Amino acid sequence: MSFDGLFTRAMTHELHHTLDGGRISRVHQPFKNELLFVIRARGKNHKLLISAHPTYSRLQLTSEQYENPSEAPMFCMLLRKHLEGAIIESIYQKEMERIIVIEVKGRNEIGDVSYKQLIIEVMGRHSNITLVDKERAMILDSIKHLSPAVNRARTMMPGAPFEWPPEQDKLNPFSVDQKMFLQQIDWNSGKLDRQLVNRFAGLSPLFAKEVIVQAGLSTKEALSTSFFSLIEELREHRYAPSFMQLEGKDHYYLLPLQQLAEANVTSYSTLSEMLDRYYFGKAERDRVKQQGHDLERFIRNEKEKNESKIKKLDKTLHQATKGDELQLQGELLTANLFAVKKGMKEVEVQNYYDENNATMTIVLDPRKTPSENAQRYFTKYQKAKNALVIVKQQITKANEEITYFDQLIQQLEAASISDIAEIREELAEEGYMKAKFQKKKKAKPTKPKLEEYEATDGTLLLVGKNNKQNDYLTNRLAARDDIWLHTKDIPGSHVVIKNQEPSEETILEAASIAAYFSKARASSSVPVDFTKVRHVKKPSGAKPGYVIYDNQETVYVTPTEELILKLKK
Repeated sequence: MSFDGLFTRAMTHELHHTLDGGRISRVHQPFKNELLFVIRARGKNHKLLISAHPTYSRLQLTSEQYENPSEAPMFCMLLRKHLEGAIIESIYQKEMERIIVIEVKGRNEIGDVSYKQLIIEVMGRHSNITLVDKERAMILDSIKHLSPAVNRARTMMPGAPFEWPPEQDKLNPFSVDQKMFLQQIDWNSGKLDRQLVNRFAGLSPLFAKEVIVQAGLSTKEALSTSFFSLIEELREHRYAPSFMQLEGKDHYYLLPLQQLAEANVTSYSTLSEMLDRYYFGKAERDRVKQQGHDLERFIRNEKEKNESKIKKLDKTLHQATKGDELQLQGELLTANLFAVKKGMKEVEVQNYYDENNATMTIVLDPRKTPSENAQRYFTKYQKAKNALVIVKQQITKANEEITYFDQLIQQLEAASISDIAEIREELAEEGYMKAKFQKKKKAKPTKPKLEEYEATDGTLLLVGKNNKQNDYLTNRLAARDDIWLHTKDIPGSHVVIKNQEPSEETILEAASIAAYFSKARASSSVPVDFTKVRHVKKPSGAKPGYVIYDNQETVYVTPTEELILKLKK
């Protein structure tokens, strides 16, 4: 992983210089495995994000906004009790492990000075955040509990003694010399990168591979030179935090990597800024996927039902188109009643409507009289005629439903946690899902929360990310002469420019936002229509979020995450 022991060392250095001596003013737990500390240090407030997420575990300063739950979890309440108002005395790394310790000094309930340790283990699915009473070396609590039944060697429960993870007996890469380094390598065994990881503490496969790539020729001298060159840069804290994109995949590290030489590289001044960019939307989308999994499955099932319905209706429509033939058979039978006798199974008659005066064989019901057989064909014709109208209406309605569910699927891909709740509410209001029963008195409806962006010239850009937000933005909030944008014939968000005469650059930036929050997010040259809000109308009885518009112009843009980050307020 990229967040290895070397990265942990660098992050510790960054946090030490920013937060040492700071006071913890607030503690929040926005999500199950993540904490957010507000720390006052060096005359300003800093937000420290600590994540024990199994996939996105990390420790960093952040500028992102997080919504906090109405009721704080128990672990958060405990941290507030022990840490709010406390002073950070030191931040250090446990040897070369992916473990950072934050030492704090505060006061207990009776006013005596007390010392606590917040121990953060950034170890993927084994990540944890533990509050320890330093004087007693006792766990007060941890964000993840491990009972003796789960892990006999290391219990992580309140009241248990705190024990460090088992030692790995590896060498510190900053303490070895060239002779010792070469002694650790078995040149006959091959797999030099794996040997580096197994012999030296804090090295990830990513860093080890970089040593091999920079060494080029696999000689002792080249490998040693490459290793110590990289280690010396890190020893002196000469970092170049780099976010790298290659073939649709994102990577990050302390330094630009030669193994990703063909990647598109963006450099950042701090590790935290780079992590904000790398994790932009990733953890949020993962949480949305977990919480909205059942919702997505329901929406896709409803879409598939309508697609299956259309196939059946198409068959019915094909049969209904035979109505003219039924009418013809009824008329020919009526004209030839004299030639038909009860009990006959079929009759061959002259087709007067055929240019060649050909004959036609008509199937009869032997139990019916000639006139009843003729009437039977006219009845079938009338049913087919009526069915033709109804089936076409049903097909149109089913196609509208598919379009609606396609739009909801697109909205789920860009949704936040609060957006998920609004989509559930919308489906309940439309009668697709049952509303959750609540004993509490129904709360007053709140205004949908829109995402705000700021164009380069300072113009406010508003975005609706679901149908409730789209309806509110377009039909209630936007002024009649504001500029409205939407991807052309592609499910997506409504975007409004709060300016009656925006510049061409602002229109293109707003169009990029509209394309980014649409089904065409990964496409290039996406067509985006824009017009004044006065030309946008919601038809009576239309689905949420559906509008029609005219007097539009079209621009073509290629959306990028970099622009979205740049414009986000």
